[in-house]
Amino acid sequence: MKYLKKSLGQNFLIDKNIVKKILGLSNLNNKNIIEIGPGKGSLSDEILKKKPKSLVLIEKDNNLSEFLVNKYKTNKIVKIINIDILKFKLQNLNKKNQIILGNLPYNISSQILIKILKIKNIEKKFTDVILMFQKELAQKIIGKYPSKDYGRLSIITGFKLQVIKKFLVSFNCFFPKPKVTSMVIHFKPHKKYKFNIKELSNLEKITNILFSNRRKKINKNIKKILETNKMNQIRDLNTNLRPENLAPEIFYKITELYEMN
Repeated sequence: MKYLKKSLGQNFLIDKNIVKKILGLSNLNNKNIIEIGPGKGSLSDEILKKKPKSLVLIEKDNNLSEFLVNKYKTNKIVKIINIDILKFKLQNLNKKNQIILGNLPYNISSQILIKILKIKNIEKKFTDVILMFQKELAQKIIGKYPSKDYGRLSIITGFKLQVIKKFLVSFNCFFPKPKVTSMVIHFKPHKKYKFNIKELSNLEKITNILFSNRRKKINKNIKKILETNKMNQIRDLNTNLRPENLAPEIFYKITELYEMN
């Protein structure tokens, strides 16, 4: 394929039924849609049929971006931004009723997810987040407590987003065919938070410290974070447990107390 670049982890979705299934997850009519990594626009074409209010396409590849500019040059609601999504300030997309969609490059998909999670007031700006990941990563993102997939990523993601629906996508639905199965996850931002965490980066830091020795008890590592008097404020905290045996709420409370320092 003329525009394919292996270095960007590009796998173009070519199965029309999967495209329709993805777009059937949410009502796109009169919504402001942001698509990450649109490729040649197979998803974008179908999005436009749903009559959105606006469609922003964020594409890193210069050639593909130029292709998209020519493809949609007569469509006034489409805007193409030629930039690396990891360098783009999503915060600047300040409209209401926004939906983020994307078949993410496998090599940076977790970084993109964290970037989305760090959007200030995500619950006020976005109604839906619909993303495709490699299956193994997706399972870690949605890993429930307690399970083998539960860990840092599911704790961090679960603070901001709830999983509405998910489904698998065969490697046969792409060109070129990846070696792995994919999973589409439909999230919705939580409207209210039980814990007052000011900066998601602090939750990242806490989970990183406590999961640095996944198989060891947290009793030593937690002392790097909180003083004893603050630890005593956390109900159900057992420092003789491993991090994987602590409920997400424990990590949220630790972060909340950490930010009070």
